[in-house]
Amino acid sequence: MRDGTESKHSIRMVADRLLVVESKEAGERKSRAGILIPATADVSRRLVWAEVAAVGPTVRTVEAGDTVLFSPDTGFEVEIQGDDYLILRERDVHAVASPRTEGGTGLYL
Repeated sequence: MRDGTESKHSIRMVADRLLVVESKEAGERKSRAGILIPATADVSRRLVWAEVAAVGPTVRTVEAGDTVLFSPDTGFEVEIQGDDYLILRERDVHAVASPRTEGGTGLYL
């Protein structure tokens, strides 16, 4: 970036880190009665879903493209090439969603 042009880099995660994109659910949501609950409301016990964009080399149970369940206060926010992501450790993931199979729930806890 010495000459003022923007340089784009590919991202490679290290160790047990996950790069995830938060679902829209993490922001404002509606109650069953239709009341809008702002993102700033106390949601300390609420877990959210995110799609995994990239994984580090030592991650064993999660793959890119998986949907994971985690606590939003465990990740670190980062902006990469104008898009917002979270960086998580594999141990911060509570569940991984998979396609529903015959007789299964589609969740691995």
